[in-house]
Amino acid sequence: MTALSSSGRGPLRLAALACAALATGALAASGVTGLEPRAAQASSHREAPLISGQPQYDNTDVYAFVSPDKPDTTTIVANWLPFEEPAGGPNFYSFADDAQYDIHIDSNGDAQGDLIYRWTFKDHVKNGRTFLFNTGPVTTLDDPDLNITQTYDIDVLRLRNQRVTSTTKIADDLPVAPSNVGKASMPDYQTLRDQAVRRLPGGTTAFAGQADDPFFLDLRVFDLLYGGDLSEVGNDTLKGYSVNSIALQVPTAYIRQSQKQPIVGIWSTTQRRSAGGHWTQVSRLGMPLVNEVVVPVKDKDKFNASHPWNDGDFLPFVTQPELPKLIEGIYKIKAPAEPRNDLVSVFLTGVDKLNKPPHVRPAEALRLNTSVPPSAEPKRLGVLDGDNAGFPNGRRLSDDVLDIALQVVEGELLGQKNDLGDAVDQNDQKFGSSFPYLALPEAGSRGTVAKGAGTKVSQDGLLTGGASSAAGSDATTTTLVVSAVATGVGVLLVGLGLLWWRMRRRTSYS
Repeated sequence: MTALSSSGRGPLRLAALACAALATGALAASGVTGLEPRAAQASSHREAPLISGQPQYDNTDVYAFVSPDKPDTTTIVANWLPFEEPAGGPNFYSFADDAQYDIHIDSNGDAQGDLIYRWTFKDHVKNGRTFLFNTGPVTTLDDPDLNITQTYDIDVLRLRNQRVTSTTKIADDLPVAPSNVGKASMPDYQTLRDQAVRRLPGGTTAFAGQADDPFFLDLRVFDLLYGGDLSEVGNDTLKGYSVNSIALQVPTAYIRQSQKQPIVGIWSTTQRRSAGGHWTQVSRLGMPLVNEVVVPVKDKDKFNASHPWNDGDFLPFVTQPELPKLIEGIYKIKAPAEPRNDLVSVFLTGVDKLNKPPHVRPAEALRLNTSVPPSAEPKRLGVLDGDNAGFPNGRRLSDDVLDIALQVVEGELLGQKNDLGDAVDQNDQKFGSSFPYLALPEAGSRGTVAKGAGTKVSQDGLLTGGASSAAGSDATTTTLVVSAVATGVGVLLVGLGLLWWRMRRRTSYS
């Protein structure tokens, strides 16, 4: 029995010793190279527990503004799938094909949608026998080398008392702009973006595809409000990450009630098909930062599954917000007196004489007064800085919503003037001047070719782990030597372990 027991444990001990030896070699090598993955970041987009595990269905932001270059139209942008790492292949980022991505329009302020624009997506694979997203350089959206593609339909649903009265298909099998794999795969991504912008009947323009995340802010605010040290603010946490975007530019007359009542409420939702074939709402977003920093954890999933006409359930979280108390506790800035009816006007009803519709029912939605013309020189603080075309009158891509929200939460509208902010005042990439206005997504490759330097890389770079044979490469040579030594030590330890195990077996059987 002793012999059998010893023999049974031998392989386990040997496996453990082998793993330790190889790990020792790997750690030694990695310690020299200094290579490490990009640090994980917190996300304001991950606003509720359940949806944080379903990124394809997770709304991140909604934008709505009078189009600056076409002021008789309104542009709506909604984003999903937060924190897309550019080099996230070979399975790059796609919309879910079992979801309904909806943008809701309330044209009379009753917190019920009168129009729904609905996107549904289909997957297409040309060659399932390769792992490649693209099998060669892609120059057009119908390029045969683009192996994995998506198309989408758009339906317009008209509703009355939350019942669909008509459905009209306005787009059929339009192409989605793919993830930006890199310069070698997509040498001219702007062309692909341009080809994905499609004009539809009736003066509507549509786009769906990957884009640079337009939200800019320092998300270390969730680390107990920067740990009480505001000297560390100023890092755009979303820099370098992408999202999946849908964008629509529509004649304003089509979505508003009338010229006399030009204010619309806008929000987005995601519905997912259950195993039984039923559609269930799993995500909802209108105003930024509400579900993240206003609604408590116990009600976040409820909020995502709810509808605006039930938002009275969440009113106490707005009139008695938690955030000002946290700021007072950490920074000793006195919290404004409650109830916070000023926050109700910003986040639930619209601001009086600006974007508050008559007979409004309080609900969380972006409210846009479409009669306010676009600003020639937009100001990042929007209405707080006298620019009535900006947030909270709708939301432009360039509006600094975190600074605006912080200042409003700390009583700016109550006369408690402050200049709170995260020191991130603009996006890391410039927005476009025409639809869809979004910046291009970050390319998956980041080397000299990706940067357009045109530098030819030696073919032996791959074989030597990128080591250069030119003089002056002492650091790289040292890396290779130490890596080799570390690997040799690992192999030696494995060999000693094997010798030890064989000797134990002989002893046990003897």
